[in-house]
Amino acid sequence: MKQTRRKFISGIASSATLLLTHDKISFGKSTTKPSRPNVIFILADDLGWGDLSCYGRPDYRTPNLDLLASQGIRFTDAYSASAVCTPTRCGFITGRYPARLKIGLIEPLPATNHQVGLDPQIPTIASLLKTTGYETALIGKWHLGFRPEWGPNAHGFDEFFGILAGAGDYHLHKNGLGEPDLYENLTPVERTGYLTDLLTSRAVDYIKRRRSAPFYLSLHYTAPHWPWQDRKGGERVVFTNETNEPAAMVRGGSLKLYAEMMRSLDDGVGQVMRALQTAGLEKNTLVIFTSDNGGERFSYEWPFTGQKGELLEGGIRVPAIVRWPGVVPAKRVTNQMAISMDWTATILAAAEATAAKDHPLDGISLLPLVKGASPVHDRTFFWRIYDQDAVRKGNWKYFRDGTQRRLFDLSFDSHEQADFGGKNPEMLKQLAGEFEQWDRQMLPRIKR
Repeated sequence: MKQTRRKFISGIASSATLLLTHDKISFGKSTTKPSRPNVIFILADDLGWGDLSCYGRPDYRTPNLDLLASQGIRFTDAYSASAVCTPTRCGFITGRYPARLKIGLIEPLPATNHQVGLDPQIPTIASLLKTTGYETALIGKWHLGFRPEWGPNAHGFDEFFGILAGAGDYHLHKNGLGEPDLYENLTPVERTGYLTDLLTSRAVDYIKRRRSAPFYLSLHYTAPHWPWQDRKGGERVVFTNETNEPAAMVRGGSLKLYAEMMRSLDDGVGQVMRALQTAGLEKNTLVIFTSDNGGERFSYEWPFTGQKGELLEGGIRVPAIVRWPGVVPAKRVTNQMAISMDWTATILAAAEATAAKDHPLDGISLLPLVKGASPVHDRTFFWRIYDQDAVRKGNWKYFRDGTQRRLFDLSFDSHEQADFGGKNPEMLKQLAGEFEQWDRQMLPRIKR
């Protein structure tokens, strides 16, 4: 373990060197203005910050995702909009803080929720791109409402293939209540195969099509979210009428199973990238890869603490990679703060699309940053979940858990152990005040 940790810290030092270099040099811009790009947004499910080998995972390799990172820019300080699935997906799909919408308050959304869903009147990334001529598709996990009027097809996606619930048996394609959950648009379908591979195959087929318009593909894998199952089977899920999704699916598991699930995810991304190359679309396709929140018990979060469901760094800091050959310079690492809604704004900017005036975005386009045309700059992000609040402003992190309020300096205490609230009460008070001001603009919390 000590040897592994020394290697990991050495890797961080190398990244820090790249970051320092980033501040001192000017990256060249693309010499030609590309046409509106195709866009592939790949969202992993419960993938922890250190779960890719290029982020430090010591016990398995992710060669395809590592290659993707080397071909573009890798973020060290990217965040999810929430510490659980549904709010983050709401944040990305709408480009706005999830607490602005009722569906974004559900923490977490039950397996088959028929009481709340994403309002079809709300503009989404897909509906905005569709109005500018893009073909749109969602392949994978939705988790923003189970009724047809809340599904992906009601929100600007021309087509959908995947699951509506928050998790699914990788082989039986059933949700936690034991109900079939694999859809072709609004039609339930039966398919044979491992879910990660089915999603990959559908994405590859989508890329291969002949078309006259640019496309936007949201590829939302369910991996490496439980149940802990690999291609050979893994943990068997026992369904009953009384058990809900977590009780039915979260049992068992092992580091070995997790590694196999990650291997399938990495293989899938590799196949998608090779399909782009074969189709001759590689240079005019913007690819973004990230996760919906931090990982769980088999994730590698070092040097952070916390996990999914917590607003400590391990619950909300996630891997993020951007690749666009000829536009985004390769082999770069940045400590620019980013959040889920930024990917919405970035994609819309690349596609020359604009947000609806009555639903302004909460994210910003990171195109100037990833192109090397603008420097790293401080930003302020807000989160709330359960009985926790958090603010990150530059290197300062405000964190409230119940009645306890703490202040961390992430510039040297990424483990969030040293409370600076006593030494710097002014900053603690300032960030608490900024949170309250932000919170007043959101919908009221749902009491648990």
